[in-house]
Amino acid sequence: MLAAAVLGLLPWSNTAVAHGSVTDPATRNYGCWARWGSDFQNPAMAQQDPMCWQAWQTDTNAMWNWNGLYREGVKGNHQGAIPDGQLCSGGNTENGRYRAMDTPGAWKTTDVSNNFRVNVTDQALHGADYLIVYVSKQGYNPKTQRLRWSDLEQVARTGKVAPNSSMPVNVSAPGRTGHHIVFTIWQASHSDQSYYFCSDVNFR
Repeated sequence: MLAAAVLGLLPWSNTAVAHGSVTDPATRNYGCWARWGSDFQNPAMAQQDPMCWQAWQTDTNAMWNWNGLYREGVKGNHQGAIPDGQLCSGGNTENGRYRAMDTPGAWKTTDVSNNFRVNVTDQALHGADYLIVYVSKQGYNPKTQRLRWSDLEQVARTGKVAPNSSMPVNVSAPGRTGHHIVFTIWQASHSDQSYYFCSDVNFR
């Protein structure tokens, strides 16, 4: 597969020390990598998937490092560490590598019902002190608005989760229709690493 071959050549790839991400519903950067990682030079991306195209042009590393969107040393103060408008980039973590994730627009969505499951892929078997899932409130428009904390409603929180390749969280988000953002915080157990994930969904 071309993506695997390219990843083996890229000096910025961190697959050897992979961490993880929400893979269903796909995060913005994981979704771009899943759709275009093996075909990243295809000019059709600009028309077929313009939000991925702008993200790819902004910083290719955000896609190749789809499993590394985290901050260290937050100590549970997520709202203090991540400013409004920068939630999807983890507060411009990694020197702004993921900043294009904050850009409003027609991001590709995953269809969900009002009761659905968030699946966190724990590649490095970090485990979790906790996972928190938020869903944007009805009336928020991800096509035109950067995400703020006040746009979110917490819909699930777990306790400690043992290291596992998959960490599912069942979510109930009634009253939503259309395009929304699912915002997930994964507090890893192995150290003070906080992961921040934006997944675009369409409530059927």
